[in-house]
Amino acid sequence: MLYNRFSDYLINKYKCKVYKLPLNLPVTCPNRDGNISKKGCVFCGEEGAGFENLSNHLSVKEQLSINSKYIGEKYSSNKFIAYFQNYSNTYLPLNDFKNYIEEACRDNIAAIYISTRPDCIWSEYLEFLKEIKETKNVDILIELGLQTVNYHTLKMLNRGHLLAEFIDAVLLIKKYGIETCVHYILDIPMDSIDDTTEGARIISALKVEQVKCHSLYILKDTILGDMYEKGEFYPISINEYIERAITFLEYLDPSIVIQRLIGRAPKERSLFCNWGMSWWKIHDMLENKMNEENRYQGKKFNYLSQTRKMHL
Repeated sequence: MLYNRFSDYLINKYKCKVYKLPLNLPVTCPNRDGNISKKGCVFCGEEGAGFENLSNHLSVKEQLSINSKYIGEKYSSNKFIAYFQNYSNTYLPLNDFKNYIEEACRDNIAAIYISTRPDCIWSEYLEFLKEIKETKNVDILIELGLQTVNYHTLKMLNRGHLLAEFIDAVLLIKKYGIETCVHYILDIPMDSIDDTTEGARIISALKVEQVKCHSLYILKDTILGDMYEKGEFYPISINEYIERAITFLEYLDPSIVIQRLIGRAPKERSLFCNWGMSWWKIHDMLENKMNEENRYQGKKFNYLSQTRKMHL
């Protein structure tokens, strides 16, 4: 096995095909509303991460009904994950958060995935999620945007948080028996391959359950887009991305589930995305290189106390 695929994980866990249903709430982010900053992350567009979402004017129930009908018919599935995707989905009043989560607890929903920031994690929200998990018999996972472990790069990206906030969030989430997924950008030019390996090591040491890898796309009308158009920012090569992705996997705990290895962006607003190639072609290139060079997830996972050998 080259790596621990999300599709295999879902089949093994739920014994059937399971697909994510994206949900779009009328929420924002403390890095956009002035609490931390009004600029947002340098790569973030006006639509956030949910460029394929339905309107947030629709209720959670309506969005789930529409998406489950479409995806269910397309992929012959009747079991789904309710995915609160766009912006920071714990950054809202607790009662509103409770109402949205409870509305997502339907018979065909096997799990609820909630995307948010490391600095938007609070005990009251986690206590409620723990109760939902136990009483509604639904799996709960929180997806945290980290992007890099290099604190210099985090500042340059204007993330509004550093590594300590991420570590604190993961540890707090684990206290309530809830799983985590980390979003990580593998091809930030300011990072080195050493940052890539350190990211894998920290994620593994924290016993994160899932990882979602991204390639850095550049959108019009963003800070990063302006830098790119002025010639102040240059993406790394496709070959370097593939090498970083494989190295990241080699240092990653093999039990960690890989949700994705490459990302996508809205075509109409992209200045740069995936080197002008389809995501599946890059995916095939990556897997071919792993096969040819006998490289796989966890090959170099020998640095934690439970994996390293004792030398006296």
